[in-house]
Parts: sequence; C-alpha cells; structure tokens
Amino acid sequence: MAWDIHNLFKRHAQELKRSLRRRGLSEDNAADLTQDTFLRAMTASPRGVDDNPRAYLFQVSRNLATDFERRARSAPFLSIGEDIAEAVADPRPSAERALYDKQRLLASASALAELPERTRKAFELHRLDGLSIAEIGPLIGLSTTQTWSLIRNAYRHVRDRLKEI
Repeated sequence: MAWDIHNLFKRHAQELKRSLRRRGLSEDNAADLTQDTFLRAMTASPRGVDDNPRAYLFQVSRNLATDFERRARSAPFLSIGEDIAEAVADPRPSAERALYDKQRLLASASALAELPERTRKAFELHRLDGLSIAEIGPLIGLSTTQTWSLIRNAYRHVRDRLKEI
C-alpha cells in the first residue's frame, strides 16, 4: 500500500515540527528535519506500518533529531564574529571578475565616445558630476525635457553596448 505523502504532509507536518521544537530545536532546524522526515518516508519502504503512517513519521523525526543532536555535540558549530570573517575573506575580486569588469569599463568608455558631444556631456554631468537634469539644461542650452531625452538615450546606448559583453 502506497502512502499519499502530500496528504500526510498537510495533516502532520506542523505537528511534527512542533514536536521537534519541544525537543529544543530551533525553528529552522525543526523545519529542516520535518522536510527530511517526509523525504525519508518518500524514499523508504517501511514494512508493517501501513496502518499507522503517523507513528512512523514521528519515529523517523525522533531518530533524525537524535542524529542531529549527536552531530551537534560531536562537531559543534562555531559562530565567529564579523571582524574575524572579514579578516579571513579575501576582499579582492577573482581574476575572472576583474577581467569582466575591465571589459565592461572599456565597453562603457567606447560607448560614451560614440555619442554626440552634447549627449555625452549631458550624461557625464548627470552621472559623473551628479548634477540634476534641471541644472544641466541651461549649461548645454536645452530644456529640461530635451536634456532628459539626451541622458536617457545615452543610458540606453551604454546599456545596449554592455549587453554585447
């Protein structure tokens, strides 16, 4: 006789998780072990428990919790501070990432060089100098709407060129 795991999960998952929480497991660990219980029920072929799948699920969850607790005692997880983690981690990007970033930078510079002078100037004033569109318009002799159109076109052009990489 095959079990309807979906139906069993709907009926017993919360109950199993509460039982594991009462054993002192954290919310996340209890949820993980509940999932593992149903995974074990799906992959195992229990004999003689067709009449009481609930009891089988609880027995499996207790066994998994015992195994989990044994592992935690024998090889405890050591929590380290953020300062130690930062000291261990290499802050430099990988060689692949550095090469990719260099290619994108060159493509961006090339894309900007292809723009008409006024469009490039408006883009640089907005993106690099941090000026607002209202501030850029009078500097290049255009209205705010026209300035926004130039900057938008520049962004699109650079974005399209970066898609090629």
